[in-house]
Amino acid sequence: MNRKLQKSLLVATAMILCMACDDGGLTELPLTPEEEAEFALSAGTSTNFLSTSYAYDSEAEWVTGALARRFIRGDKLYDDGRTSSNSYGGGLGPVYAGYSCGSCHRNAGRTRPALWEETEGSGSFGFSAMLVYVTRKNGVFFQGYGRVLHDQAIYGVRPEGKVHVTKHYQTFQFPDGDTYELCYPEYTITDWYADSIRPEDLFCSVRIPLRHVGMGQIMALDPNEIEALARKSNYPEWGISGRCNYIVERGRKQLGVGGNKAQHADLTVELGFSSDMGVTNSRYPEEICEGQRQMQEGSMMGLLYDQLDISTEDMEDVDLYLQCLSVPARRNINNQTVKRGQQLFNEAGCHLCHATNLHTRTRGTTLLNGTQLPWLGGQTIHPYSDFLLHDMGSEIMGVGLNDNYVSGLARGNEWRTTPLWGIGLQETVNGHTYFLHDGRARNFLEAIMWHGGEGEASKNKFKNMSRDDRQALIRFLQSL
Repeated sequence: MNRKLQKSLLVATAMILCMACDDGGLTELPLTPEEEAEFALSAGTSTNFLSTSYAYDSEAEWVTGALARRFIRGDKLYDDGRTSSNSYGGGLGPVYAGYSCGSCHRNAGRTRPALWEETEGSGSFGFSAMLVYVTRKNGVFFQGYGRVLHDQAIYGVRPEGKVHVTKHYQTFQFPDGDTYELCYPEYTITDWYADSIRPEDLFCSVRIPLRHVGMGQIMALDPNEIEALARKSNYPEWGISGRCNYIVERGRKQLGVGGNKAQHADLTVELGFSSDMGVTNSRYPEEICEGQRQMQEGSMMGLLYDQLDISTEDMEDVDLYLQCLSVPARRNINNQTVKRGQQLFNEAGCHLCHATNLHTRTRGTTLLNGTQLPWLGGQTIHPYSDFLLHDMGSEIMGVGLNDNYVSGLARGNEWRTTPLWGIGLQETVNGHTYFLHDGRARNFLEAIMWHGGEGEASKNKFKNMSRDDRQALIRFLQSL
């Protein structure tokens, strides 16, 4: 069965399921046109109606003809594992964090991280699906390591180090007597390839992969609207005051919208190939371990360093693939429990940061090699994010969500509001419900209860709800 036919059947099945009984036993009612326009079409013309493992990994309907052929090629480049061979598909290493884009972003989602596996970190062998940022406590990078610790390496080459996790648990109680448990993961690094760095001299921040839902729409966001949200985002009664992150990319200062801390203005395809996989390219022509002993070890294993590992044209096809991905529609929107949950979401002030309605600029986007995608322009979208930085607190379990890692203007305790569209399908797509930047939250409830700082007031609203209301709000999140 070809890809298009398979997806057509999946779409038809998913649309039927969307109108069937949900797991709460309440029958779905037919959508009115107004409801469909406002809630179902998460990304305008880039919305899909899948509720399967393909929900994050399907092209928008406007992707046809030559664009569709490039999408398929970009999809292949994204998913196919790279090797240390110098032939097509090679270029991996000498050290790396992932062996393909899809190895960390399975089905364009979040690969299950080793944080909750028996290895509890990099392990002696295997793959962690975790990105490890390291800096000195004054924010300066360590010579010989750079900004990312590469815990994987090709055969015959020593990784830069291995990350290990120690989990600290604490039980809390809701006012109604129900209990919940939070886990704080403490990271340590061993097996440094060079001189060991003392823990007291090190800040270590671990990130698990972001979902690649709505990447094209995020790149097409109207920056004037985001900056207007920042000017408006001052709600003293809620303790909320969001701000923009500005970073310098490609030689100019830009508004950051991508990444955990809004530290990127583009999809960083070239950076991903270089830093995550050790694949040299026109923007980053040097090996990520340039000057380190792994270069010589790689040479001994047959690696050649006299040519770039991937072309700009290939990278643009990956950029195209990402920006042409569709966003799953909301589900069960007429379910009374979900409706109640949405009302409670707003009453708790969650919508003040997880903004419902945004717009893309008229002209759409331009890919890294100049291809234009006007189809992404002029759309009303529902990402449930303001893409602003917010202080998420440092008080919970003595650490909160403060990772002490500075990105652009973002301080350690500041994070970009996570877009929630499609989040209810993460378990279907990736087989887990680990949330937040390092996956410490094992479910929606824990993710909410980790909110501190500017999220404290909303968290407390949720905390003081009845058990049924808390479950209703979570059911709403599962509908996104």
